[in-house]
Amino acid sequence: MNKKGQIISWCLYDFANSSYSAVVAAVIFPVYFSKEIAPSQSQADLWWGWAISLSMALVAVSSPIMGGISDYSQRRKPLLIIYTLVAVTATSLLFIPQKGMVLLAFVLIIIANFATEGAFVFYNAYLRDIAEKGRQGRISGWGFGLGYVGSVVSLLVAIMLIRQGNTALVWPFVGGFFLIFSLPAFFVLPSQRTGESLRRGAAKGIRVIISTLKEAFTAPRTRRFLLSYFLYKDAINTIIVFSSLYASSTLSFGTEELILLYLIIQVMASMGSIAFSVPTDKWGAWNVVMLSIIIWILLSTWTYFLKEKETFWIVASVGGFFLGTIQSASRALFCRFIPEGKDGEYFGIYALAGKSSSVIGPALFGLISSLTGNQRNGILFVMLMFFLGAILMLGVRDEKEV
Repeated sequence: MNKKGQIISWCLYDFANSSYSAVVAAVIFPVYFSKEIAPSQSQADLWWGWAISLSMALVAVSSPIMGGISDYSQRRKPLLIIYTLVAVTATSLLFIPQKGMVLLAFVLIIIANFATEGAFVFYNAYLRDIAEKGRQGRISGWGFGLGYVGSVVSLLVAIMLIRQGNTALVWPFVGGFFLIFSLPAFFVLPSQRTGESLRRGAAKGIRVIISTLKEAFTAPRTRRFLLSYFLYKDAINTIIVFSSLYASSTLSFGTEELILLYLIIQVMASMGSIAFSVPTDKWGAWNVVMLSIIIWILLSTWTYFLKEKETFWIVASVGGFFLGTIQSASRALFCRFIPEGKDGEYFGIYALAGKSSSVIGPALFGLISSLTGNQRNGILFVMLMFFLGAILMLGVRDEKEV
């Protein structure tokens, strides 16, 4: 299969898994969990925050190991398929929990979130295989851009099902959407095998992970990038997880307004990913990442002080644009630090930095909200993470970037 087909199938996988991110992780299920399953709003914040944090902790711990296994066993595609099928199954079963069945919903979300997020280790590792160095920024942007389109499409269908009184069908629909649009990646992305057996490759991948971690964190610019990424990704993950709950609880957004707001954010994020895809290659990924962090610092500060619902529409729209931009540019920037043949291992470390940050952010935001009874106080934590991330990112810039 030619590179064009591989790029399309790779981007379609982002289109597929974004159905989970939009409907389950971000918009509908958090509110459904709060109103239909959990006994109270504060309990919903606490359980939801810990479900996301625990699943992200599992992803963070396992990702470097699984990345090494995928490199040395050359079973990247089978692992991508297995993780995807687990995510699809757990998501499809979310129709089961009813009022008071918090623990069951908690377990299903942990499994679904772990598998969905864990699969990105193998998915991201394909970027350097399908795109040469001068095009990685734009391909990364196209992937995120199409992913946000998938969010909009799946969310609109989910809304239609809910309005028809078929809420129970939403979760199997998301699972089916996820599976169907993942199929091109299953069949088209390159699949390589060596003489290494799965057992030997897995053993070797596990053995070398410590040395790979030392290698990554010994290199000054790689270390600074990972620490910076840890901090600003912490802020981003917290925003993604709690945006709908914050808008509904603190700013009194109704269901219709909440859905429209999220759709606007997704459209803007898609536009941002695509609009900055070529500039990421032309201007340098570092410049795009740094610009995005600065914008997010300003937006977080504005959000803390604003009280008018109308103003939040502007903040969310600009934030959505740079949400897509910072994610796609960060992935492209990290590609420059990966040694040849270690894509899985290094994207495992990339996931370690990104997902371990998710353990802190959502948990602390949920805890702060529960203890103070005011979600607005959690914004202070988000602002701090962006600011510290910007300071560390200054040490990542090289002489070629203007």
